[in-house]
Amino acid sequence: MSKTKRLTTDAVLVALYTVLTVFVSIKAGNLHISIASLPIVVCALLYGPADACMVAVLGELMNQMLSYGFTVTTPLWLIPPALRGLIIGLAAMSAWKRGGQLEKKLWRYYLVCLAAALVTTLTNTGVIWLDSVLLGYYNAAYVFGDFTVRVITSMVTVAVVSTAAIPVAMALRRAGFGAPKAVPAVNG
Repeated sequence: MSKTKRLTTDAVLVALYTVLTVFVSIKAGNLHISIASLPIVVCALLYGPADACMVAVLGELMNQMLSYGFTVTTPLWLIPPALRGLIIGLAAMSAWKRGGQLEKKLWRYYLVCLAAALVTTLTNTGVIWLDSVLLGYYNAAYVFGDFTVRVITSMVTVAVVSTAAIPVAMALRRAGFGAPKAVPAVNG
């Protein structure tokens, strides 16, 4: 696959992340319900951790700029989605090295996506706390009051996004997108 095609795919996924985050989400206080992680998961399955992190960081940067503008804490908000891309991308790369695709082993795939969602939610909570301390609006009820609800919505969202990512990634692979086919490991 050409570098141009790969970068163009990443750019389209960044744009999709931005649209899903800014325009197709439900926001109420610290609770954001969105399927914006879909482009990150698809990118991780197709290209691995570097591209998935880039899509996550650039997509979230666009979200931050369009929703809040640039603040001293903007870089902190880029970390949680990048971690999702990193975790799923590393697992996908590990599967390629074994000659397969992560989403072909459903139990492993869903477990990795669940772990990535939990890490993302925990990191988001840490960023909310740090943002509130640095910008002077800390209130324990605001920062931690809806944590359980955020974890539950994260689990529901991960089920929807992970399930939707499988046919999307498969269709894109059939169309010639994604990393080269894995070469089976040679014993020796």
